[in-house]
Amino acid sequence: MQFEAPFISDEMQLEEEWLDYNGHLNMAFYNVLFDRGVDAIWQQLGFGPEYIKRTGHSTFSAEYHVCYLRELHMGAKVRASFQLLDHNDRSFHFYQELIHEDGWVAATGEGLGLHIDMSGPRVAKLPEENHARVKALFAAHSSLPRPARVGRQMSIRHKAGN
Repeated sequence: MQFEAPFISDEMQLEEEWLDYNGHLNMAFYNVLFDRGVDAIWQQLGFGPEYIKRTGHSTFSAEYHVCYLRELHMGAKVRASFQLLDHNDRSFHFYQELIHEDGWVAATGEGLGLHIDMSGPRVAKLPEENHARVKALFAAHSSLPRPARVGRQMSIRHKAGN
């Protein structure tokens, strides 16, 4: 199976009810766009809605960090990128960008996803078929540069003497 490097979603539009009282996209809906942006790559990896019905397994987010770089306003169209940074037989580390139709990056996200046996729920090994697809995606993405925003630590910068 061939994978884009990085994967880029179809174009998505903001919905009016997603705007906050400042007139721009509410922070929660950046996550919605990042999540919707992976639907197609999840299908390619075999993790679509039918996967849970067929196997009793799914994927969960364990951790996700967003950096808000530029405001998005009504009428904006964006695409979400997805770059697989690392994986094992139970989890995957990834990076995303929300890219405005004019080419600038509105937000970045870094996440850790888990493969889950829903009967627990508990973390479980990926079936070999899905793990093979994850390995193929990683191979396609392994030549991409590591994004500068990966691994950022959150803290407050203090001036000397404060």
